[in-house]
Amino acid sequence: MNHLLAIENLSISFFSNRKENEIIHNISYHLNTNEILGIVGESGSGKSVSSLAILGLLPKKISKITSGSIIFEDNDLTKITSKAFQQIRGQKIAMIFQEPMSSLNPSTTCGNQVEEILFQHTKLSKKEVKAETLLLFEKVKLPEPERVYSSYPHEISGGQKQRVMIAMAIACKPQILIADEPTTALDVTVQNDIVDLLKELQTKTKMSIIFITHDLSLISQIANRVLVMYKGNIVEQNTVESIFKSPQHNYTKALISARPSLTKRLKRLPTISDVMNDAVNNSVITSEMRAIQHEKIYNQAPLLEVINLEKEYISKSGLFSKAENFKAVNNVSFKLYEGETLGLVGESGCGKSTLGNAILLLDRPTAGTILFKGNDITKLNSTQVKALRKDIQIIFQDPYSSLNPRLTVGQAIMEPMKVHNLFSNATERQEKVIEILERVGLEASHFNRYPHEFSGGQRQRIGIARTVALQPKLIVCDESVSALDISVQAQVLNLLNELKENFGFTYVFISHDLAVVKYMSDQLLVMNKGKIEELDDADVIYNAPKKEYTKKLIDAIPKGL
Repeated sequence: MNHLLAIENLSISFFSNRKENEIIHNISYHLNTNEILGIVGESGSGKSVSSLAILGLLPKKISKITSGSIIFEDNDLTKITSKAFQQIRGQKIAMIFQEPMSSLNPSTTCGNQVEEILFQHTKLSKKEVKAETLLLFEKVKLPEPERVYSSYPHEISGGQKQRVMIAMAIACKPQILIADEPTTALDVTVQNDIVDLLKELQTKTKMSIIFITHDLSLISQIANRVLVMYKGNIVEQNTVESIFKSPQHNYTKALISARPSLTKRLKRLPTISDVMNDAVNNSVITSEMRAIQHEKIYNQAPLLEVINLEKEYISKSGLFSKAENFKAVNNVSFKLYEGETLGLVGESGCGKSTLGNAILLLDRPTAGTILFKGNDITKLNSTQVKALRKDIQIIFQDPYSSLNPRLTVGQAIMEPMKVHNLFSNATERQEKVIEILERVGLEASHFNRYPHEFSGGQRQRIGIARTVALQPKLIVCDESVSALDISVQAQVLNLLNELKENFGFTYVFISHDLAVVKYMSDQLLVMNKGKIEELDDADVIYNAPKKEYTKKLIDAIPKGL
């Protein structure tokens, strides 16, 4: 059969300290005309590296294709020149990257960036190029194409930036579009829109798409066939239906089961190693067990009470324009009890992180009251706030940017202990830190290592260790698992639940991933445009949402097949 693209026995090596390390091992697959092929696997599985090889974008001095071929239009792309690749990239094979903010040029308008591609690959006049760009913006369903045309990337939302990237990618009507994790950092509703858009464009243009992700449920919404990558190998490839209904490889089974179920609540999410070693614990938290637990939690005075909270910002769009007031948090009230996890969900810009920052007094509220253990913390002075920091802590979304690269992990965790005078001396603190590192699944030897020496999942554990070290009463988890692979996410969620059980922590769990929030939460607070849309037991809201907005969020969750 004549395939549009055929990868045969491809091996790729990287070099470090003059040592050759093979990271893609003899993989073979093909892409048919008018097909969406899903490539799924976790960070380090080789899915992005093998796709960069198709476009000749592997880093020159530190990597090489050691064997195999990539056949496109009867040419072996592993043997063509850089000049020949310029005729292919963008015109015949295009790519959408994971992070539109770093892929778009911040110093030029969105319109200009799409026009540049058209000028390079077509013979259209200046006027025709502008008209074509606006047409592309309409095609990718950008609101107000004229406004986006003259806007800079920082002036539009994440979902809109991703649409500009798609417009650039399809500008020259390529035969193949490679979409590398194009929805990872997006809200579930925006993710849904992007997936629908790509499917629609594919149907209209008959182009073929390689869709790369670590989320198998998402693949089920878009792909015809799937190949599963693990440690540089293709462990399974089949139709979407076969992969979901009867996965053959244990790794595929692990990817499917590591995502929180929407129908049952397991005590512990299965991780990759659990499935690989046949050690899955299928114990379920029943609704009766949950009711007993809730009775215990809610028969006490609240630990935190938020009353009519508001946070207002003043926005000025231009030098001479009139300042406008914008309420990011608008008249929000709720109670939080010791030992409870309150899930906080909503789309980007709904005010959930602003609310979290207000509770932490990182960004003081404009109006309203926050009672912590019965005291209004909005009236505290800076010395009192510093003392309060021990009791209310945060776990950030990106642990790397919140860790000091010059401090070892041990020093980073000991630093807040020292500030709050915990333990008598450095030796005692060090012993405690090692105990905590082991508690969060790291090793004593990690004490003297630096943040850059760890993987994303390990860094998130370090962030958790630093928070736990102060034994706070309340922890705000702000999108703390959204950037993690599905199995690492399962490990971190298990860890947070274990720590909650052992130390009696109380969590405000902020996320745009409703499946994760439902799994973690006792109560669920849905925010929309700064206000509370809905507040109730997480299962009640999921099973019978009262508001259209909540229903839309739930409907957008990738469900698998």
